[in-house]
Amino acid sequence: MSDLLAHVEGIWQAVVPQLPGFTVEVLPEIDSTNTELMRRARHGLTEPVLLVAEQQTAGRGRLGKGWHSKAGQSLTFSIALPLAPADWSGLSLAVGVSLAESLHPDVRLKWPNDLWLQQRKLGGILVETASNGDGQQGRRVVVIGVGLNIARPEADAVAALAVPGAVAAMAPAGLAEVHMGITAGETLARVAPALLRDVLGFETHGFAAFASRFAQRDALRGLAVRLSDGTEGTASGVDAQGALQLRTPQGQRAVTSAEVSVRPC
Repeated sequence: MSDLLAHVEGIWQAVVPQLPGFTVEVLPEIDSTNTELMRRARHGLTEPVLLVAEQQTAGRGRLGKGWHSKAGQSLTFSIALPLAPADWSGLSLAVGVSLAESLHPDVRLKWPNDLWLQQRKLGGILVETASNGDGQQGRRVVVIGVGLNIARPEADAVAALAVPGAVAAMAPAGLAEVHMGITAGETLARVAPALLRDVLGFETHGFAAFASRFAQRDALRGLAVRLSDGTEGTASGVDAQGALQLRTPQGQRAVTSAEVSVRPC
């Protein structure tokens, strides 16, 4: 039995009382767990599911960036479930909070969807939605994709994913640096039940229930940062909807666009 399969039953038992119909699937290889669950959602499949891949061949990150995935050295999974929050704002931040709290006290959150360990990227989050076609206003299928480094990826593997002309990616981190010997399956068992509980909590309470928890993990607060449009300023937390607050010479600015990349200057 593979490491991931060994943890499936425990995860299912922890989640199904709160989420009837929930299933867990483990595949040896797939192009992208998010892509697969979005395909299913567009074909009307709306049952809650956790899809895990030993390896992805075309993993996707934010802004079309690739994600390095290697069996045993990374954890890549996606969760799909129908959701109808009053306000979708801040969902990716809530996901990040849940993951960080389950992983390690030193894990921090880089707005809007990266997990950092010792100022290096440990993982990323990709949130997508699709209409479930049931006619219920505001209810959509959300697909939450997570990629985590268990071992620290080799430099050449990260360089191979670089986008021509883009800023070079920072050196990555691996969870095994702070949890020696931890496996992908053990990591999944740590994060998945809590993540599903928190996503259901977000549906009921919105980002307000996560705002103070995010503030405790905010990696950018107080730092001089530069946006992808060239704007520079000082990050000063997020607002009630999860928008990045940026102090600039021209005044305070709320940054909400998914096309904005933030890096310390």
